[in-house]
Amino acid sequence: MQQPLESADTILTQIKQLFEEHGGQLSKKDVKKQHPEIMRSALYYFPSWEHALTKATE
Repeated sequence: MQQPLESADTILTQIKQLFEEHGGQLSKKDVKKQHPEIMRSALYYFPSWEHALTKATE
């Protein structure tokens, strides 16, 4: 797997920002389609998209 461009903290910040911009509705499918670099990095640092989303919105 390719190294991510951002740190884990930066990815969490970006996920949180997207989550807030989308009114608390942020699907894996939409992120993968519109922000593939965020999805790729999130899956590098976390075991699943759901785990990354939960961590970002704690």
